[in-house]
Amino acid sequence: MALTPEWEHRIKRWEEALWNSIYQPLGSLNLEGFSTTLRLTPESAAEQIFQPMPAGTPWGGKWEYGWFRTRLVTPEGAAGKRLVVRLEPGGESLVWINGRVMGSVGWGHREITLSRSARAGESFDLLIEAYAGHGRITVGDGPNLWGMQTVPEPPAQQTRVGDCTYGVWREEVYQLAVDFTTLFELRGLLDPLSLRVSEIDEGLMDATRIIDFELPEEQMLETMRAGRERLKPLLACRNGSTAPTLFAFGHAHIDVAWLWPLQETERKIARTAINQLALIEEYPEFRFLQSQPHLYTMLKKHYPELYERFTAAVRAGKVIADGGMWVEADTNISGGESLIRQILYGKQFFREVLGVDSRVLWLPDVFGYSGALPQILKGCGMMGFTTQKITWAYGGGDPFPYNTFWWVGIDGTEIPAHIFTDYNSQTRPRFIHERWNNRLQKNGIQTMIMAFGWGDGGGGPERDHLEFLRRAEDLEGLPRVRLASPEAFFEDLRRRGLPKERYVGELYFQAHRGTYTSQAKTKKGNRKSEFALREAEFWATAARSLKGFAFDAVTLRDAWTKVLLNQFHDILPGSSIQRVYQEAEVLHSEAIAEAQETAQKAAQVLTGDGESVVVFNSLNWPRKVLVEAGKNVVEVEVPPCGWTTVESGNSGRSAESASSAGLLADGGAYLENDLLRAEFNAKGELVSLVDKETGRQQMAGAGNRFCMYKDVPDIWDAWDLNSMTEELPVALPDDGKLEVMMTGPQVARLRLTRKLLHSELTQIISLRRGSRRIDFATGIDWQESHKLLKVNFPVTIWTDEAIHEIQFGHLRRPNHRSRPYDADRFEVCNHKWSALVEEGRGVAVLNDCKYGLSVKGNSINLTLLKSPLAPDMYADKGLQTFTYALYYWNGCLFDSGVVQEAYDLNVPPLVIRGAGGTGSLFSIDAPNIILETVKPAEDGSGDVILRLYESMRTATTCQLRTALPFRSAVETDMLEAPIHDLAREGEGISMEFRPFEIKTVRLRMH
Repeated sequence: MALTPEWEHRIKRWEEALWNSIYQPLGSLNLEGFSTTLRLTPESAAEQIFQPMPAGTPWGGKWEYGWFRTRLVTPEGAAGKRLVVRLEPGGESLVWINGRVMGSVGWGHREITLSRSARAGESFDLLIEAYAGHGRITVGDGPNLWGMQTVPEPPAQQTRVGDCTYGVWREEVYQLAVDFTTLFELRGLLDPLSLRVSEIDEGLMDATRIIDFELPEEQMLETMRAGRERLKPLLACRNGSTAPTLFAFGHAHIDVAWLWPLQETERKIARTAINQLALIEEYPEFRFLQSQPHLYTMLKKHYPELYERFTAAVRAGKVIADGGMWVEADTNISGGESLIRQILYGKQFFREVLGVDSRVLWLPDVFGYSGALPQILKGCGMMGFTTQKITWAYGGGDPFPYNTFWWVGIDGTEIPAHIFTDYNSQTRPRFIHERWNNRLQKNGIQTMIMAFGWGDGGGGPERDHLEFLRRAEDLEGLPRVRLASPEAFFEDLRRRGLPKERYVGELYFQAHRGTYTSQAKTKKGNRKSEFALREAEFWATAARSLKGFAFDAVTLRDAWTKVLLNQFHDILPGSSIQRVYQEAEVLHSEAIAEAQETAQKAAQVLTGDGESVVVFNSLNWPRKVLVEAGKNVVEVEVPPCGWTTVESGNSGRSAESASSAGLLADGGAYLENDLLRAEFNAKGELVSLVDKETGRQQMAGAGNRFCMYKDVPDIWDAWDLNSMTEELPVALPDDGKLEVMMTGPQVARLRLTRKLLHSELTQIISLRRGSRRIDFATGIDWQESHKLLKVNFPVTIWTDEAIHEIQFGHLRRPNHRSRPYDADRFEVCNHKWSALVEEGRGVAVLNDCKYGLSVKGNSINLTLLKSPLAPDMYADKGLQTFTYALYYWNGCLFDSGVVQEAYDLNVPPLVIRGAGGTGSLFSIDAPNIILETVKPAEDGSGDVILRLYESMRTATTCQLRTALPFRSAVETDMLEAPIHDLAREGEGISMEFRPFEIKTVRLRMH
């Protein structure tokens, strides 16, 4: 029957009364405490001076923690009952009880159970550590009034002590409240004319007649028991054969850093871990997922006893340790080798420390997923990939079609993928119902994942989540809920013969496009760190194999994990508070310094001491390198993966043709060599680029043109870049000054200085002899707010797609907006280059640390800087330095050399004092095969690991030759486990690559 309004109102009042009657306070707790910015242990905190801090006491400056203590003796009235405390010290808190960490409180958890059956006179000493905060938390909320600070400094005392009480938890009332709400919510989800709803309504009406709140305690509880008996048959009804299944597990999405610094995350993981251990003890069926090895290391370092308890729960199968990566990393900006190391180091930790094989990549909150990932996942032994972020298409656009599908990467590798909805779900009936009904894919699936619990400091699931799940497990009218791991979900898919659908290419996220650009210094630090580590591993591995240099797989592990940590999906994308970036810059600097020191020491070992200049090239093709020799700049050719020595007095290669520079009559200037003539106006804009080989003009308009736009997202300030931004240009001054810095013979350079609104720009524009690449080394003192800066290159190329480098290859995206999904990709991510290509020529824009760009028609627009005001109102203010380049070629893409030019821009040669002669360690006879990584084997065997990939999307047979004294070669997976032996031919091995294939080769050295 349909409830009348009168009955519906009555049932709602009884439901409210039930929930309000659960907690019976017995008294107040008086706190005493102090605040500090120091990190204290409980033992050292207990030795400090505590002052009375009753309810209402203000406390807590920026970054401060409060330590509080109180004592409770169980009163007679609580004997035999569940005794709980409600603590409100003024922030998220970790709580020690009688010297042992036992619980936490925060916005997601209010109570801590002291005893499920208290004994009169039993005493409890409580010690509490609470975080005061660091001021206003904001992600941006549209326009800001002139002069308004989005993140003002907090007051000296930014929080206050709240009411802290202890009392009895009426367990029978609580159990009835969960029964009552389960049925009341369920009936609202079903057909109101169904028999099921009619029976539920009758039961709820009867329950309100039975339950009497106004009787004395024992008599009231008797009516509660009778009410539960009346509802019991309604909760015993089971589903039929067609009900879907949700694979559910507890989850507490913890951002390693975001709107708080790393040190607060160290507390958040502790608060979450202790809450979940308490639930695991009380609910044997409960399973809780904790991903990210870095969080485990935080727990081990700061809370070793809690870490032992938590990892014991992993070994008991109660905590699901899975997720694949060291941290839940960004996959748009992180380099290809970094993504492999995320999984390699992540799986090593799960296997060696926790004793489990992590097989599912768990990335619920990452802002888009690279088309290179399926091959990386398969190569690292992963069985599935899952996320929910793609469902966040809040700005509209073309909806993603599938929940469960074969994800096909750029090389053709397939892996099962699953997109669920919401990683912080509740488990009341309406949420379980929504998880299934809000699916993207209406046909062809029978199962989905459901992660439940409070995230980001909420402490994970609470008792409510598990009690509602006990009712909903197979309750008629709801999807079945099975407590199981993500791995079990994918195993079930396999048994069902699913999935059927296939999705090819990247999983582009139709929001958060500003994360390709925000916090430019951290993005630059990431790029420089990745290449510094590449260089260090290359030369140190070679020096160990040839000269016995002390180096192994763990030597640079600390530097690597610093870089991997900074690739977390709210650090590298630029969406965290200012302090996070101050700390990230320090970590990058440390990693780069350690890598550079290692590379230089290894190079010195390879070449020996001397006063000559030795130039090293870690790339697997010969390079022409400019070296300063006294007052001259000379060009030397360095062999692939090798070095050459520039003897004193050596002038390098003679210049058959020279680069030149000069001023033009209108205040502009030109650069010229034997291949190109480039003319610039006074603003430094490239107004003409003539290819001397064909006589063709390459520019369709002024290139190197700076375009500034008003950039005010309606929310998610650092994250988003709205489509209407390009309709809001900001006028820039027309003046500028060009001067000739250097003219030939090896290189010609111009210097540009000009104003960009409130910012000052200095740019060195260079053209080398024999080169088709113009470099723009840029420094900007950036002083803008809510502005976006792009540099524009319109060229005379006609094509309907642009080519963008990603990890281990490239992909093609539309340069038009013909259909919704084309228009959605108005801003995309690239790595070192993007190009517009005809069959016989092409133009590319290269970069050394920029990731965002837009390509519209014949115009490549590299996004240089974005200046959000939240969550960091000083984002990117100050000096920014970077280099981009324009590269032109005649001929097909395969023969373009664009990949080599992009590496050349990003991998400066290593130059040291020494006496090394000339040497070459590796060579490959196919230009499209890139030797990405040379590293020591992880197993400590002394073997050498090579990582190579095909870069031009074409099947290739090649021979790799090496001067290293290897015994045999074997192809391995990306975790370095053998697949099959490779035939040796003299000093080399032959290999076959499919398009964009990544190969890992082990050279057995002994």
